[in-house]
Amino acid sequence: MTNHIKVMGLGAADLEQLPLGVYRTLVKGEGVRYARTLDHPVIKALEGEGVTFESFDHVYEEQEQFGDIYETIVEQLIKEAEGRDIIYVVPGHPMLAEKTVQLLLLAEKNKRVSVSIQGGQSYLDDLFTSLQIDPIEGFQFIDATGFRRSMVEHRQHTVFCQVYDEMIASEVKVSLLEDLPPEFPVYIVDAVGSKQERIEQVPLFELDHQVELSNLTSVYVPPVSEDQLAHQFFRVRDVIAALRAPDGCPWDRKQTHESLRPYLIEEAYELIQAIDDQDDEGIIEELGDVLLQVLLHSQIGEDEGFFTIDDVILSLTEKMIRRHPHVFSDRQADDVDQVMRNWDEIKKDEKGMERPSVLDGVVEALPGLMRAQELQKKAKKVGFDWDDPQPMWEKVKEEMDEFEESLRSEAFSDQELEYGDVLFAFVNLARYYKINPELALQRTSDKFERRFKEMEAVITSEGQAMQDMTLEQLDYYWVQAKNREKGEQ
Repeated sequence: MTNHIKVMGLGAADLEQLPLGVYRTLVKGEGVRYARTLDHPVIKALEGEGVTFESFDHVYEEQEQFGDIYETIVEQLIKEAEGRDIIYVVPGHPMLAEKTVQLLLLAEKNKRVSVSIQGGQSYLDDLFTSLQIDPIEGFQFIDATGFRRSMVEHRQHTVFCQVYDEMIASEVKVSLLEDLPPEFPVYIVDAVGSKQERIEQVPLFELDHQVELSNLTSVYVPPVSEDQLAHQFFRVRDVIAALRAPDGCPWDRKQTHESLRPYLIEEAYELIQAIDDQDDEGIIEELGDVLLQVLLHSQIGEDEGFFTIDDVILSLTEKMIRRHPHVFSDRQADDVDQVMRNWDEIKKDEKGMERPSVLDGVVEALPGLMRAQELQKKAKKVGFDWDDPQPMWEKVKEEMDEFEESLRSEAFSDQELEYGDVLFAFVNLARYYKINPELALQRTSDKFERRFKEMEAVITSEGQAMQDMTLEQLDYYWVQAKNREKGEQ
């Protein structure tokens, strides 16, 4: 019992390219010859000489996923090879972009079949010659039937193989349009190295329009200049490095982690403002400003030899994978509460030790309302919190009474502390109703600013000065501004 499959390559195109040894084996060999597809000039020529093949073209029609197609072909080949030798022919070279051969070699490692590989000229040499490109400049060879946009390095010569129908061409086009303009020139390369060779330049948006495609079709995408790739991460990273370089910008070169602190806070609040305004363009700009701060801090770390943006990204990626085992592993999480419990457990394990206090880990530099909220969240995890809002309301009233009493009899520092108790109680109440007190106060401040400026504009338009008016008069204009705003909503 031999169970042997002899894999033979048909070359890129014409029968004249077929090695003599492969030709003799196919013509004189006994038994059934199997072909992944009959759509190849060499097979047509051999059939003209009386050589017959059993093909797997029908599998392409029966299966929807390419992975299923290749696995089906391999399983059938292994079955046909039971107790005998068989020949299996593939386009081009067996070791170039031929998934079925890779699956057969894997089956050989698992002792299911023995495999030998012979001949078949790769079409890459002819491709480089016809396109007049040197792969030493950077070259990618990508299977068009299964790739992700992130795999494409546009600064290199790129060839997509197996672009054999309009659907595949369309998928390549849609992916490329994420990075390249519609008019970017790409090349349809067909039957390269043969008498039927055809190279056609088309704008990217026409890649799947009225273009003849076949099993011998590839798409060549020339290198793209860095100026056209300003939206990609490498480009902004290079820009920041240039700003921090010895011949870069004096301001950027002067910055430190400490000097940049206020800018990060400012940019974060400007982003929040854009979100509140539902301003998509503003959100884009402000997210960019926040990212700028991350990149500047990372570049400072790299300049000083401590860390780089790669370390930042690695830390984030690994943390997100570790803390989401319900996505990347086998842990179950059916709701948000379970996700948060998993997160806290994993975070505790990561630290490698128990913190002395439940409240440890809350950043002291947080704004007051945010810090109060985080401290209360920590306390709630061990049950130090009310489950009903009524005692929270009573606590607010109690603290307000104590503050009022302090104004009559206590020192300023004590009054300040009592007022802080009022705010802390209100934060607890807001947390129960799932209101972010910091954002709520921001929105109220925005509302006050809008109404005050509206009132101010009306008074000025009437030739009056606010400082000359009584509080009752100002309140009249305030109510007008308030009513106008409500009427517009």
